[in-house]
Amino acid sequence: MTTLPERRAPETRAEVTLPSTTDILITRDFAAPLALVYRAWTTPDLVRRWWSADMGQTTHAEIDLQVGGRWRYVMVTAGGQEVGFHGVYREIVPETRLVATEIYEGMPDSEGALNTVTFAPHGNGTRLTILVQHAAQADRDAHLHSGMETGMQKTLAWLDDVALSLA
Repeated sequence: MTTLPERRAPETRAEVTLPSTTDILITRDFAAPLALVYRAWTTPDLVRRWWSADMGQTTHAEIDLQVGGRWRYVMVTAGGQEVGFHGVYREIVPETRLVATEIYEGMPDSEGALNTVTFAPHGNGTRLTILVQHAAQADRDAHLHSGMETGMQKTLAWLDDVALSLA
């Protein structure tokens, strides 16, 4: 089980909105500077420190950060369940934008989603937006009802802490 890092980032929550019947938009402000948030997002050893938050242990973080490159994250929950996600990068603009597919390995026949992650300066920190585009409303709604928001809130708080620790 991963140990919670010392909390240095302010308690900030991500805002989740539904801009269309198939999309989820996540927006969160980070205390950490943009370059450090991007580095924590794109470096496997750093992803291992934040991706599972306090919900388990990240056992695998692979990132081939190039167009056509693959990524894969796996964690083992406190209850022993293995949870994995993977995808392929479609667009990379360093420190600005990442576009990649995302497949939940618990539903391998799913079309998954297309995620557009945008990093922007915001005051002394960073604004991160994640646009999650599903093929159908039923897929989006299943994603929303999976408990994703609770885990995502914890994970993004840990991401901010890890990024701040790099300063």
